[in-house]
Amino acid sequence: MALMAKALAAALAAAVSLAACRSGETNSQEATAPEPTLPSPVVVPDYVQAALADPGRAMQRGADERRRPGELIALSGLKAGDRVLDLIPGDGYWTRIFSHIVGGEGRVYAVWPKNYADMATGNVATLRQIAASPAYGNVEVEVQPTPILAAREPLDMVWTSQNYHDYPDEFMGRTDPAQLNRAVFAMLKPGGTYFIIDHAAVSGAGMRDTERLHRIDPATVRRQVEAAGFEYLGSSDVLRNSADDHSLPVFNPSIRGHTDQFVMRFRKPASR
Repeated sequence: MALMAKALAAALAAAVSLAACRSGETNSQEATAPEPTLPSPVVVPDYVQAALADPGRAMQRGADERRRPGELIALSGLKAGDRVLDLIPGDGYWTRIFSHIVGGEGRVYAVWPKNYADMATGNVATLRQIAASPAYGNVEVEVQPTPILAAREPLDMVWTSQNYHDYPDEFMGRTDPAQLNRAVFAMLKPGGTYFIIDHAAVSGAGMRDTERLHRIDPATVRRQVEAAGFEYLGSSDVLRNSADDHSLPVFNPSIRGHTDQFVMRFRKPASR
């Protein structure tokens, strides 16, 4: 009996040791799991190229080299028939492209929070002119109360370019980005995409530089969006610029148009 007890004890110890080793291997594998990244190099489909060739974009085409619309739209997955919300659309750079991507069966909602619209009345007027043109008949322009964000139908994508960082700032009522992210989550269809482009702040800055430099820490954005329930699908380096040291405001002439920018794609879980 003593020998059997010793044998059982030895076997149990071996099993525990093996389990611990496997657990350690699992933890090590998790710790070294590669960071999700979006495809690189990016293949730009023909239908995206066709949208970029739209004659109505003649005045904006000069910005394509630095803004990389073909690669970014390819990374986002936007396609014909989609419903997309272009949040704070500026002069309509993306809105025009989206209109031709989604086509007659799709819809483009160019949406302004009122606080922002009040400061960009010229841009809002331009967007209304775009929407009134037969060439962009699938575009609707809306000015919504700040910070409320809503959609009249479930969306396939919400896109925001260089404006996520504005929400915590004074002119936007110091809105918690969590409120924006929850609203986006509610508007999207299950499996829908949340696509964010913004100016990068120095690592660890959090939201410290949103007002002064118009920059935000990419890691902070990821944490905030994931906290709303989104799955992180990865990032892209297509707009990164290592020559930008993140110390200057994005409107400084020496860096304007060439800031270091991050690109992130998130997905609303298919089960939600």
